[in-house]
Amino acid sequence: MGTAHLCIALGPLTVYLMLMGLINASRQPFVTTGARDVFSLALSISGLIMIGPMRLFVPEEALAAFGVWTWALLGAFYILSILLIGMTSRPRLVIYNITPTQLKTSLGILVAELDKEAKWAGDSVELPQLGIQLSIDSKNTMRSCQIVAVGHHQNLASWVRLRVELSTHLKKIKLSANPYALSMIGFALLLGTLIALQIIQNPQIVLNDLRNFLRF
Repeated sequence: MGTAHLCIALGPLTVYLMLMGLINASRQPFVTTGARDVFSLALSISGLIMIGPMRLFVPEEALAAFGVWTWALLGAFYILSILLIGMTSRPRLVIYNITPTQLKTSLGILVAELDKEAKWAGDSVELPQLGIQLSIDSKNTMRSCQIVAVGHHQNLASWVRLRVELSTHLKKIKLSANPYALSMIGFALLLGTLIALQIIQNPQIVLNDLRNFLRF
């Protein structure tokens, strides 16, 4: 693997790990949509996709005709594909830096305010007035949880309202920093240092490798 390949592969992943580390180091929960979570994860591995499958199957005819713009077209196709996956998936909320017990307690209070007819069954709840059904799914290793839609008939406007109301409600909660945050930040700094050293020590090699990779 060339120097430029290393920088392309690890650059987006480094930014993602740093971002996730800072989010988990916060003393407040962080709420995002499933589509945004998938999109950010896809961007984090975009460098690996670029030097792997994308580089392997890049059309030679397109490179000859469009040159470096071929990569812009491939990047646009990759982003649009991820957006399509996110938009066609079931509604989902991802909450970082919170335990399942804390989320269920906060969600229970919020659900009671939003829909008086809400019915709980274990970790699942139906809100008939809002037209949504959801279930809590936890990931204990990273101290994060998901609120996942149950069934295909969901009121998307109610999911937007739920996200806004839940974000506001969780701002009142103060938590200790996630112990995994330091490991993610440390690993991101290590990768960032490695990339920086490669560029500083071998700038011409990186430039030549990049030109050969992009073929221009």
